[in-house]
Amino acid sequence: MKQITQLGATVEEAISIALQQLNTTRNQVEVEVLQQAKKGFLGFGTRQAEVRVTLKEVEVENTASVEETEKFDDVDDVNQVIAEKIDMVQAQEQEQEQAAHQEPATSLEEQEDPIESAKNYLVSIAKDMGINDLSIGTQKQGKNILFKLESEKAALLIGKRGATLNALQQLAQLIVNKSAKSFLMVKLDVENYRERRKQALELLAERMADKAIHTGKKVSFEPMPSYERKVIHNALANRVDIETYSEGTEPNRYLVIEPLR
Repeated sequence: MKQITQLGATVEEAISIALQQLNTTRNQVEVEVLQQAKKGFLGFGTRQAEVRVTLKEVEVENTASVEETEKFDDVDDVNQVIAEKIDMVQAQEQEQEQAAHQEPATSLEEQEDPIESAKNYLVSIAKDMGINDLSIGTQKQGKNILFKLESEKAALLIGKRGATLNALQQLAQLIVNKSAKSFLMVKLDVENYRERRKQALELLAERMADKAIHTGKKVSFEPMPSYERKVIHNALANRVDIETYSEGTEPNRYLVIEPLR
């Protein structure tokens, strides 16, 4: 059972930081408030809020075979299988491009709906992961498509720091654009994870910036995707006491906060 004790200026801040550390959502944890925050008087008697956040155990239904369950018993295994499917789809695209120069174009009636194709593909992969209750809603605005995923096993769809969700998003992007008439930008979200992750990163950015100023030393983050590094860059863009920049190479590129003297 994974558990973390976290301090914060308020109970909600402490919970938010703990969720970010555990890379999970509020409905996937149990929260125990150990102490409430206290402002104090003239700087004396101030204390932070303290919470204990415990990650709930995820129960896996016995609908998948033993072989399937073992294949997806680890987040890295899930992402590896998705990566293999991405390679397979890319290979199919290349074959289709070659065939297109040799065979007549498919009529409009025969063309698959790209959004439905992606939804069916995602449902199929979810079943391989032992998720049998996945429902998908879509919102289309111009060339942007949002797939809103819902499941009792949302944590499995998100993965560690959103890695599984990002991999599924890349796969859905490929599937959609296999048959779309023009390029479409695909985004996947589960239980508003993207916005909650953004808020957690913004909060973490301010805390790490304050730490850099307090210690007078550089603060480095763990590797994260480019769009998450951009969230932190933007959150700290108006601060004049620090600067932010990225170092390393993908996929291990990370962000650094350096205090300005």
